[in-house]
Amino acid sequence: MYRKHLKRFIDVTASGISLVLLSPIFLIVIVLIKIDSKGPALFTQKRVGKEGKEFKIYKFRTMLTFEDSFYPDGSPIENYDRVTKVGNILRKTSIDELPQLINIFIGDMSIVGPRPTLSYQVEKYDDNQARRLKVKPGLTGLAQVSGRNSLSWEQKIQYDINYVDNITFIGDLKIILKTFIVVFKSEKIEFVAHDEISKHEGDVRDDVSKT
Repeated sequence: MYRKHLKRFIDVTASGISLVLLSPIFLIVIVLIKIDSKGPALFTQKRVGKEGKEFKIYKFRTMLTFEDSFYPDGSPIENYDRVTKVGNILRKTSIDELPQLINIFIGDMSIVGPRPTLSYQVEKYDDNQARRLKVKPGLTGLAQVSGRNSLSWEQKIQYDINYVDNITFIGDLKIILKTFIVVFKSEKIEFVAHDEISKHEGDVRDDVSKT
């Protein structure tokens, strides 16, 4: 009952209300991003969702645009130097992830679930790992509140699979509460896909805008 119907009802209701209530913050953030650096306020990227379906994920842009990511001599600026002043604050507070409420409202994502990943990462899944695609990806998830950056790639994916096998209302509520606790403690949750920080996958949190 919860997994098939109530979870989606909660997603639509909660994301819709949140988008209305947070709209003033959205406007302020958009203005600050535009003042701080050139380029669009939103960053978009294709991610893989439920059953392998691709969708466009939304985030506030936190890095310089592609055109501004090079030194005068043409050499590329390192990732950590591409993060803007406003972007650094947005990342520390996780505000950069708020536009994903739009993804939740339109049905691409859920509030709780495995973080959405990239297509080239999905291509490397084995049959067991591919089970994480049986549900909609989430804004936050079990892996994100269960050790954060201390977890290995294998541990994160196992947490995702455990979540898929044991989805409950109480379980989702606990994950949401843990997420708020971590955010209010100013402990940055790793809101990237499970293997985006692994060495063998490379740096894919680089949100240099190409849109």
